[in-house]
Amino acid sequence: MERTRARATVFLMLFLGNLGNALEVPLDPKVLEGLPQPPTITHQSPKDYIIDPRENIVIHCDAKGKPHPSFSWTRNGTHFDIDQDPKVTMRPHSGTLVVDISGEKVESYEGVYQCTARNEHGTAVSNNIVIRQSRSPLWSKERNEPIIVQEGVSLVLQCRPPAGLPPPIIFWMDINFQRLPQSSRVSQALNGDLHFSNVLTEDSRNDYICYARFPHTQTIQQKQPITVTVLNLDAINETVAALYNETDFLSDGSAEERRPTFLIPSGSSSSKMVLRGQVLELECIAEGLPTPEVSWSKVSGEFPAKRTSFLHFQKTLRIVDVSEADAGEYRCTARNRLASVHHTIRVTVKAAPYWISTPRNLVLAPRERGNMICRASGTPKPTITWAMNGIPIENSPKDPSRKVEGDTIIFEEVQTGSSAVYQCNASNEYGYLLSNAFVNVLSETPRVLTPANKVYQVIRNTHALLDCSSFGSPIPKITWFKDSRSSTLDGDPYVLHENGTLEIHVAQAVNSGKYTCVARNSLGISENHVYLEVKEPTRILKQPEYKVVQSNMNVVFECKVKHDPSLIPTMTWVKDNGELPDDERFLVDSDSLTITDVTEDDAGTYTCIMTTTLDQDSASAELTVVEAAPTPAIVYEQPDPPTDLELTDQKPRSVQLTWIPGDEHNSPIYMFLIQYADSLHHHGHWHNLTLVPGSKTTAHLKLSPYVHYAFRVLALNAVGFSNPSLPSRMYKTNPSAPDENPSGVDGFGTEHDNLVISWKPMSGHQANGPGLQYKVMWRQKDVDKEWTSVTVANVSKFMVSGTPTFTPYEVQVQAINDYGIGPEPAVVTGHSGEDLPMQAPDNVQVLVLNSSLAEVHWEPVPPKTVRGRLKGYKVYYWRERSLHKHNPHHVEQQVLTFSGNKSHGMLPGLQPYSLYLFNVRVFNGKGEGPASSNQQFETPEGVPGRPSFLRITKPSLDSLTLEWGPPYDRNGRLTGYTLKYQTVNISNVLGPVEELALPANETTVTLFNLKYSTRYKFYFNAKTGQGAGPVVTEEAATIMDEAMAARQVDIATQGWFICLMCAIALLILVLLIICFIQRNKGGKYPVKEKEDAHTDPEFQPMKEDDCTFGEYSDTEDHKPLKGSRTPSNGTVHRDNSDDSLVDYGGDGGDGQFNEDGSFIGQYSGKSSARDTAGGHESSEAPSPVNTSAMNSFV
Repeated sequence: MERTRARATVFLMLFLGNLGNALEVPLDPKVLEGLPQPPTITHQSPKDYIIDPRENIVIHCDAKGKPHPSFSWTRNGTHFDIDQDPKVTMRPHSGTLVVDISGEKVESYEGVYQCTARNEHGTAVSNNIVIRQSRSPLWSKERNEPIIVQEGVSLVLQCRPPAGLPPPIIFWMDINFQRLPQSSRVSQALNGDLHFSNVLTEDSRNDYICYARFPHTQTIQQKQPITVTVLNLDAINETVAALYNETDFLSDGSAEERRPTFLIPSGSSSSKMVLRGQVLELECIAEGLPTPEVSWSKVSGEFPAKRTSFLHFQKTLRIVDVSEADAGEYRCTARNRLASVHHTIRVTVKAAPYWISTPRNLVLAPRERGNMICRASGTPKPTITWAMNGIPIENSPKDPSRKVEGDTIIFEEVQTGSSAVYQCNASNEYGYLLSNAFVNVLSETPRVLTPANKVYQVIRNTHALLDCSSFGSPIPKITWFKDSRSSTLDGDPYVLHENGTLEIHVAQAVNSGKYTCVARNSLGISENHVYLEVKEPTRILKQPEYKVVQSNMNVVFECKVKHDPSLIPTMTWVKDNGELPDDERFLVDSDSLTITDVTEDDAGTYTCIMTTTLDQDSASAELTVVEAAPTPAIVYEQPDPPTDLELTDQKPRSVQLTWIPGDEHNSPIYMFLIQYADSLHHHGHWHNLTLVPGSKTTAHLKLSPYVHYAFRVLALNAVGFSNPSLPSRMYKTNPSAPDENPSGVDGFGTEHDNLVISWKPMSGHQANGPGLQYKVMWRQKDVDKEWTSVTVANVSKFMVSGTPTFTPYEVQVQAINDYGIGPEPAVVTGHSGEDLPMQAPDNVQVLVLNSSLAEVHWEPVPPKTVRGRLKGYKVYYWRERSLHKHNPHHVEQQVLTFSGNKSHGMLPGLQPYSLYLFNVRVFNGKGEGPASSNQQFETPEGVPGRPSFLRITKPSLDSLTLEWGPPYDRNGRLTGYTLKYQTVNISNVLGPVEELALPANETTVTLFNLKYSTRYKFYFNAKTGQGAGPVVTEEAATIMDEAMAARQVDIATQGWFICLMCAIALLILVLLIICFIQRNKGGKYPVKEKEDAHTDPEFQPMKEDDCTFGEYSDTEDHKPLKGSRTPSNGTVHRDNSDDSLVDYGGDGGDGQFNEDGSFIGQYSGKSSARDTAGGHESSEAPSPVNTSAMNSFV
């Protein structure tokens, strides 16, 4: 029942949001014109109305309605006839009373007033307004005796002001109207008394004056001055005799140190009651020497951080906006170096009634239904009473369409003329609440209130909201159309809200256009047109870049932007988030900022901001100014780690972390990464917590309960991250009740009679405390009103047994720990387990479309027989046999699945000329249901398959014989074969095509009169009545005449030709090897003997024909013989006339050859290391070429 009421309330709130709430959002004046409406109180004086006796009394009461209401008043429960009192007038078009108190006693108008506003549709009443005049009585005459005290003792100066209305504000001043200084030693109590924990000689004065200020009359009353004299022990010994007879001597002890004791409150414990929402003030004032310090604690919890303050030097604890959670025991402790003393104050919190849900106005059409709900809470729980038009509902005329159930009035089948104003009163011993709400029964045709032809402009990829505010009774139904009215806009990407607004989550250019909203109810229809324009976003294509420039140089920051051409852009440059300096050196262009003659003051962060009427984009760059003198190259490195991590402003759910950045190493730090480790749950693991701009060195961190935090900071510049800082000290947060519930809640079944409720387990951080458990709740949707629940731990699912098959359930999972329960969990709908479907599809039919495609139809099964979530239907089919006697039988079952609630499907890929059987089955998440009875159908003929084989046999000079086999898949009755053939020459050029038709019963044919020694290509296929099948190809050649074959000798097969080619190839290979060795290995080259006069020798160029070098010689006899061989060891002997180039190369033969083989260097006389005339070999390494192999081919 409660959930039904809640749904009705949400429905009515949405309805009133569509109409306009009479209490908060007035309707369009055009709509209000002529629309009847019961009275609504719009303004009234406060319940407790304290008036200034010097001014006229004004008691407010304003209301609206159609027709405009009339007003009347009661005073002290009886009718107040204002016409009988000439001092009282009522303002025009209002119920506000004005009392002229000139010459009258204000006391005669004190009392309880109530205003009534009525028209023909109902009566609204105001609160009971209690009128009292403010009072500021004079201080009673008194004589204050001088006070003489010994130094070090405690002292209390009493104020005791006269009682006023409202109570006065107390403060102490001297005779010059200067506030007396207060401290932890001297402070004012809540009752106005001035307390000294111990007195000092400088406290002596004769002008301690207590003042009382009465706020309503703005008057101040003054107490007679008090004289205080403080004597030290020496002064007492000198003057005690003189003073003893004239005044009381208050103390004869010395100013010795003493333990703290409480002046306020007395005893070790006390109690205090406070109302919810008021201010709780607890006070502890102690005396002692030295001066005690006072501290506070809550025995059963923590102070509410945002609502708690400490006043009067920690002696007063103040908590504003008190709630029930603030009840408990509070302890104040007074401590000095001698001892400490405690006092416990037990605080109880009561509550005057406060609203949970105020009754809302109902606008209903005839025969509609609705609920009016009035919910309030308080301590003790308030009593709810109802009245209609100011009369208790039990005394009002009976209405069969109205039923009162506690805090709810249910209206069903309301009738025209049953409009009224209902009053809900919630009261307990601490106060009351009164609220008016009307039921207005109307019959109105729809009206669209959104302005016509309104244009909405949004940026692409943002969301768009198109309004369709409407009014009507019954509630109009809203539908939307775009451009042509081909279909309503409902579903992705459109979302239609209850109030008629059309939302597009991610607007694209295709969403631009004209939109029409239509409001329709049973009395009529109304429509309106609006337009949506989707604009391109503003984007900075080229961002300004980080610059390092020398003084007196120029710098240019570029900022190129792309924007929608229909939007007017504005480019703005700022420096360090402020305006640019007013300096002509700063030149702003359309897409750049130029700074001439840069100075050190120009260094900073420059940001270009491109703004349009719909969006903006920005980008920043840093400018670093360096000295103009040459400087070494700047080395950029990652920053040093931050240091000196400190935790301050420690609160239960937050802490402030500060640090000192490390060296930036020439690259500015633009970001800090804060990480945390939790030694309680994940010891040794560091997690990212938040990022902080590089310009900050402090961060306010939001924390989770029940975590042992340690923090560290990493700095980031353009090079990379620094090493982590050293960890901060550990910060422990206290446990608390969970702030959230498990996610991923789901309800499903694994068997036909169970429900498995699963969820994602919460982590230690999410638990907020020890003892994490889960309260699992479920109930059958739309059947059960009460929840069944169980509490489990250390699991992520729970199974409910004995459930009906595939039944919707509402499930909830709530987190619980040792410190309380989590928030109200969300309701998730799931289903119990599925069972196999019970029934096979009926009326199964088939329609053969062609030789390979058929369409199957069936009648869907009733939903109740599915016994689960319908997945779809499956068609099982198989080829029973071919209709041709020669083809074998095939029984190969196939299955096709058709998802969803389908009633037909296609069977593709069928074999022509075959008999098929099939059946249909429904399936759900559990499995398949029974099969329908087998049905059969035949497929018509199709084209045949390829012939099973094609062979060419018995080749001769002018004939070839072809053999073939019929197709494996005849797909019908064969009507014959087609043979095509053509010649193919040695270049693969095809000749003309010859075609031959063959009967179906033939399997061989011989072709005559063919050309001898000719290759032929054959194309062969079978035919049925439906056409020709695929082609099989083959090639063969006729044989050659023997006489001609004898005359044609292939030269490539002759032995002498093969040997000749091998010799040539080998010779070429050897020549290439010699050339390669001569050019790259630097072997020896013969030169002619040096002349006796050491003249320069003539150098012969390298020969091109054999890749050897020219020789130097005096005569032809010195040339080497062409047929000479080298020794068997592979070295070359020389006579005394042969010189190596190494001999002329100095100490190591520094000469070298260019890439073209020319020699680089000079002759320098023979080496002293040359061999003697005995003919020893050169010290050069021998050539690696096998010269014996080379000589064999020379």
